[in-house]
Amino acid sequence: MDELPGALGSSGSLALRLGQAIFSVASLLFMCFDIPFYSYTAFCFSVTVMGLVMTWSLILAMVDAFSVFIKVPTRLPALLSLVVLGDWVLSFMSLAAACSTASAVDYLIHSSSSFCQGNLCTRYQLSATMAFFSWFLTFASALFNLWLLPSI
Repeated sequence: MDELPGALGSSGSLALRLGQAIFSVASLLFMCFDIPFYSYTAFCFSVTVMGLVMTWSLILAMVDAFSVFIKVPTRLPALLSLVVLGDWVLSFMSLAAACSTASAVDYLIHSSSSFCQGNLCTRYQLSATMAFFSWFLTFASALFNLWLLPSI
């Protein structure tokens, strides 16, 4: 069987997982660094989901690193089914978090409130952008692993 570039246990999957972790950490840093994000539910949801994505991605990056460096393919059907399910759930949750954060920031910018003083809303926009990038990579790995699932 030919190796899919982003399937579980490949170097492409390791790169996708590290990218997911980097973008989710960046989203968390832009959201939480010296900013009172807890005033809005959308921002709290984004922080929670990005924390989950970061943890999920780092755990699967360790699995991929073990598989790549030891040269042992990870082709257990139960494990791959769990990874596909987790990727799909986190993919949709991170898309929802990124969209809700982006819409809340857009509302805050266009409203007459004084909440967006200085570069506060710019940080929220950067956090939403990093969440979208993380979603894109999570969705890509979900598609690669879903494509691999019927062949096992």
